[in-house]
Amino acid sequence: MTSPYHAVIWIDHHEARIFHFDSTSAERVVIHPEHPVKHVHHKANAVGDGRSAEDQAFFHHVATAIADAKAVLVTGPGGEKDLFVKHVEHHDPKLKALIAAVKTVDHPTDNELVALARAAFHADHQSPQRSA
Repeated sequence: MTSPYHAVIWIDHHEARIFHFDSTSAERVVIHPEHPVKHVHHKANAVGDGRSAEDQAFFHHVATAIADAKAVLVTGPGGEKDLFVKHVEHHDPKLKALIAAVKTVDHPTDNELVALARAAFHADHQSPQRSA
């Protein structure tokens, strides 16, 4: 595929699966954070909420991987997708304009994710419906 039109990202704190696709083909890229987040339990009398800071380098690699798309659907099961969008808003406002929608999606297979994205873009004549 020489000039993909759409991309879909499924992201959590362990990985980002990115597909550049058109109506007949899809190319997959998987990006892992250099320092994966480990689950941390909050301890009584400890300062802070127990969450690790966002991995800005991970988000940057994901953003770079979608830079050639014309429209992007961002998906994922939890808050990482929203943190990624905030990262893009802060660091690359031009790229933010390409994010057509953000959708909560649990853990789809690769084929399910591409089918979901194709349906979302097709439903609105190549622009997905905005949802959460």
